[in-house]
Amino acid sequence: MRVLRGLTPLRSQLKRYRKRGETIGFVPTMGALHEGHLSLVRAARKECDRVVVSIFVNPTQFGPNEDFQRYPRVFSKDRALLQKERVDLLFFPSVKTIYPDLFATEIDVGPVSEPLCGKFRPGHFRGVATVCAKLFNLVQPDRVYFGQKDYQQTQVIAQLLKDLDLPIAMRVMPTVREKNGLAMSSRNRYLSDGERKKALSLSQALFLGKRMIRDGEKNPQKILSRMRALLRERGVRRVDYVSVVDPETLETMKRVKGKVLLAIAAWVGKTRLIDNFLVKG
Repeated sequence: MRVLRGLTPLRSQLKRYRKRGETIGFVPTMGALHEGHLSLVRAARKECDRVVVSIFVNPTQFGPNEDFQRYPRVFSKDRALLQKERVDLLFFPSVKTIYPDLFATEIDVGPVSEPLCGKFRPGHFRGVATVCAKLFNLVQPDRVYFGQKDYQQTQVIAQLLKDLDLPIAMRVMPTVREKNGLAMSSRNRYLSDGERKKALSLSQALFLGKRMIRDGEKNPQKILSRMRALLRERGVRRVDYVSVVDPETLETMKRVKGKVLLAIAAWVGKTRLIDNFLVKG
């Protein structure tokens, strides 16, 4: 596995791949890798000739009071995991490389970035769209790989690819969960043992909502009321949202019909966690 930090060596190596007609799969990450990330790498390994992974903790997607400074940075462990997965190229740029002096461009993908996490993290998806557009331009992959846990992010990227006519296919892979149902996340590292137990309430509330829909409940307010009650019972007091939305537009649904997205963002201690289920009504 080659580890590159600069743009010139990155472009040179990618040019060699393309010259040989090799397809490139790209997995953009912020590091602190877990099985969710590795499932994306394995999918890329299966479907593409070459696998490129980036590790870049992107400052522009963090708000002023968020966890940019303490976000876990464990490059040596990440590199070892990626070597084991036979990744071909690891791109590990500095902030200065991605955002040089006088960098001014921002990308806003519009309505799909505004509800859910967009409402509670102003500017977050602008930072996500901007850094992904730059990384896509640098790597020029055939396919990019994202996880369903960050569902709204996948919709933002889909809008970006569509609007800018980028010739890149996006693969969205299922959320990887621990045996107890907790969605894997780099931020789970923040949680104490007691908080990890409390964090299970997010997936438990989603399972409850899923059961209600499968049992025929069509009223989103009844579903949301039961889900919020479960969170309260398990000690989760700070909830950003519990929502039943259209999986394409992310607009709130007045009645369950067809596929719906159940989505939660809540705080366990000082850690903000998100989770979601796609459910067919």
